[in-house]
Amino acid sequence: MTRTVVIGGGFAGVATAGLLARDGHSVTLLEQQDTVGGRSGRWSAEGFSFDTGPSWYLMPEVIDRWFTLMGTSAAEQLDLRRLDPGYRVFFEDHLAEPPTDVVTGHAQELFDSLDPGSSSALRAYLDSGAQVYELAKKHFLYTDFAHPLDLVRPEVLRNLPRLATLLGTSMKNYVARRFPEPRQRQILGYPAVFLGASPGSAPAMYHLMSHLDLTDGVQYPMGGFAALVDAMERLVRAAGVEIVTGATVTGIEVAPEPRSPRSRLAAARARRRTAGTVTGVTYRTAPGTDPDGVVAGAEVTVPADVVVGAADLHHLQTRLLPGPFRAPESRWKRRDPGPSGVLVCLGVRGKLPQLAHHNLLFTADWDENFGRIESGADLAEETSIYVSMTSATDPGTAPEGDENLFILVPSPAALEWGHGGTTAPGVDEPGSAQVERVADAAIAQLARWADIPDLASRIVVRRTYGPEDFAVAVNAWRGSLLGPGHVLTQSAMFRPGVTDRGIRGLFYAGSSVRPGIGVPMCLISSEVVRDAVRESGAR
Repeated sequence: MTRTVVIGGGFAGVATAGLLARDGHSVTLLEQQDTVGGRSGRWSAEGFSFDTGPSWYLMPEVIDRWFTLMGTSAAEQLDLRRLDPGYRVFFEDHLAEPPTDVVTGHAQELFDSLDPGSSSALRAYLDSGAQVYELAKKHFLYTDFAHPLDLVRPEVLRNLPRLATLLGTSMKNYVARRFPEPRQRQILGYPAVFLGASPGSAPAMYHLMSHLDLTDGVQYPMGGFAALVDAMERLVRAAGVEIVTGATVTGIEVAPEPRSPRSRLAAARARRRTAGTVTGVTYRTAPGTDPDGVVAGAEVTVPADVVVGAADLHHLQTRLLPGPFRAPESRWKRRDPGPSGVLVCLGVRGKLPQLAHHNLLFTADWDENFGRIESGADLAEETSIYVSMTSATDPGTAPEGDENLFILVPSPAALEWGHGGTTAPGVDEPGSAQVERVADAAIAQLARWADIPDLASRIVVRRTYGPEDFAVAVNAWRGSLLGPGHVLTQSAMFRPGVTDRGIRGLFYAGSSVRPGIGVPMCLISSEVVRDAVRESGAR
């Protein structure tokens, strides 16, 4: 059996481990945290529970496809509920009016209510998004672009002018040409944030996200994304994957390959790294002693024929590879880490009928809002934020009669902002001043915009997270919240591939590589990696 080690137990790592185990590999998955899930974290206190990562269940067919490959289905493994409304929007310039509810299948009526006669433009916009999405699934998402001639297909060639326009135009401009009404522009532009970009930097190709949002709708797995992680973990363990938690990987072992001077020069020009072959992975055990008697803090090396780095790509290439094989830090200076964020988990006494399951608060001046994030400046007192209240759908996430709130404040990828803290009965561990200041402002803004004047006084548990927390927990480059943003130079074929062309047996999965950010993209990357491993002959 091929000995395979997967580094990182996020969605991509767990998914890849499962698929390779189904292919007959002997798989060991190493995760430095106590539980798998990666960026999809969890926290609970005083009867309140929170997802501290992904919360929008989009592209359900992609998630179901992975379950099908594992011999089951999402319907069998999860209790999925369709949200109605899909989400609620509070617009800064319209706070005197009721918030806007976005209901799946009724977007045209909504747009006509905001700007009479605009439903036909929306219909054309969503039809275009659906067409591009189908094109992407067929030709661009489930591929590593290892064989460019595969793209020379009649359907792709026919759409080349259209695709070139969509790649060369920003979402902001693409939407603005079709919709003059500001609220409509924000509803159609906000998915760029889920891609680690802004409407001004994300290519218009991603207008397909509105099709997924407004046409397919939003679902929720009861128990949250923690339930999705748990279901995946059960399946991969049943497939034979050995999962080792509390395992901090300290190095990828690589044996140099003898090369002729000419091939060494070619490799240096192409990758600026010496060619080699993976031989194993070394990790440090967690405090305590595991059931096999491994001493706490011991260095353990696991031999491997295949290594899949499903952790942050910057960490893998600049920290875990041996010196001669490391990517130079200068290469990363030209890349966009995407935004970071301040996360706020709140346990609130009493009900909050003013809020839906998903809530978006949009400031009027988006250019100024996103400009601060991209330039690394401090946020304004009021900024665009996202608020999840899963207790609106899932009563098990809060004590009876109470609510749980998860607030995401997009922020610069600035490690100097520091870490979060925890306040609960018997616990008082404040976070860094900047993180707590942003959290306080977000709570105050939500109270004002949603007309909950006593919100702050009803909070009984609070936990915050900042950029430093993401760097510590998942080795996120510069504290990035999602991974490198989907700007043009980091989208589709311009994003790093899943195969390390300089090191035999080394592959990459997850949000740092193709196809990109988000749970569905990470699941797709696991399938792309499996296919690349098969093609390499490692079966």
